[in-house]
Amino acid sequence: MAKVFTLPSPPQIGRKRRERTADPRYVDGQRLLVEAMRYLAQADPINNRGAIELLSEHVRTRFRMSDSPLS
Repeated sequence: MAKVFTLPSPPQIGRKRRERTADPRYVDGQRLLVEAMRYLAQADPINNRGAIELLSEHVRTRFRMSDSPLS
């Protein structure tokens, strides 16, 4: 069996943290996917369920899956 070694490193107190900013292209892409899922759900939710599930896999990292377009 392999062993995992961890090397602790002390936090760098003087280092300034970088501000997190969302990439507008990524946000626009996620918005486009959500709009596509909404369109598919309105057109024919039963037959388009597979396509909606495929698109929703790409949205899961940023948005909540409880906001399902099929509900």
